[in-house]
Amino acid sequence: MEDVNQSVVSEFIFVGLCDSWDLQAFLLVVFSSLYLITISGNIFIVLLVIADLHLHSPMYFLLANLSFSDLGFSSVTTPKLITDFLKENKTISFRGCMCQMFFGHFFGGGEMVLLVMMAYDRYVAICKPLHYSSIMNTKMCIRLVMTSWIIGFVHSISQLAIITQLPFCGPRKLDSFFCDIPLVIKLVCMDTYILEVLTNANSGVLATICFILLLISYSYILLTVYHQSKSGVSKALSTCTAHITVVMLFFGPCIFVYICPLSITWVDKFLAVFYAIITPLLNPVIYTLRNKEIRNAIKRL
Repeated sequence: MEDVNQSVVSEFIFVGLCDSWDLQAFLLVVFSSLYLITISGNIFIVLLVIADLHLHSPMYFLLANLSFSDLGFSSVTTPKLITDFLKENKTISFRGCMCQMFFGHFFGGGEMVLLVMMAYDRYVAICKPLHYSSIMNTKMCIRLVMTSWIIGFVHSISQLAIITQLPFCGPRKLDSFFCDIPLVIKLVCMDTYILEVLTNANSGVLATICFILLLISYSYILLTVYHQSKSGVSKALSTCTAHITVVMLFFGPCIFVYICPLSITWVDKFLAVFYAIITPLLNPVIYTLRNKEIRNAIKRL
C-alpha cells in the first residue's frame, strides 16, 4: 500500500439530503421544478439581451454573462441531485467527482469576479456618467468578462491539480449531495489539516477580496450620489438594489462554507442547497422584477 493513489477509489457515495423515500419523492418534484425554472429563466434573459436592441449596453451584456454563469453553475450539481432521488445507491465516479469540483469552482469563482465587474460598471455609470461610453466600450466589456472567466479557471484548476494527486484509499462516503473540495479532502489517506487550510484559504481569499471590492464600490456609489443630490440615496438604491441583493445572496453562503465553516451537517446541507440551487434561480427573478428596462423589453416581445 506504499504507492496508494486515487485509482484505489473508483467512486464516491453520497449520503444525500435525507433517508425518507416520501421526502425524497417530494424533493424530486420541488427541485425538478426549481431547476426547470432556473434554466428557463436564465436562458430567457440571455436570449432577451441578444434579441432586444434596447438592451445592447454594457450593463446587460454583463447581466447576460451572469445568467450564463448561473446556467452552468446550477447544471453542475442539480441534475445529479434530481436523478439520485430515484436511486437507492447514490454514487459518482472519481472522474465525475473531479469534474463537479472543477466546474463548480470555475463557474462559482468566475461569478464572484463577474459581480465585481458589474459593480464597476455601475460605479462608472453613476460616478462618471460623462465618461461612461468611452470607458465601458466593447473592448472593455469583453476584457472584463474574459478576466472573470480566466480567474475562475485559475482558481478551479489550481485546487484540482493538487486534489487529483492525493491518495484516496479508504472511506468513500460524502455527507452531501455533490462533491466539494472541503468534503472530498476529508477522505484523503493522510493528514489533511494543512490541505484544508490551503484550499479553504484559496476560496476564502477570492471570496473575501471580491466581497470587499463590492462593499467599497457600492459604498462609494451611494456616497457620491448622496453628495450630488438630495434624492441621491433613493436613486442610487433604485439603481443598485438588484445588484446588492444578488451579491448578498451569493456571498452569504460562501462565507459560512469556506471562510467561517460551521461544521453542522444540516446547516451545511441547507447552505449547499441555497448556494447551488436557490441562488441561480433568484438572480433572473430579482433582475426581472427590479429592472424597469428588462420589464419593458418583455412587454415589447
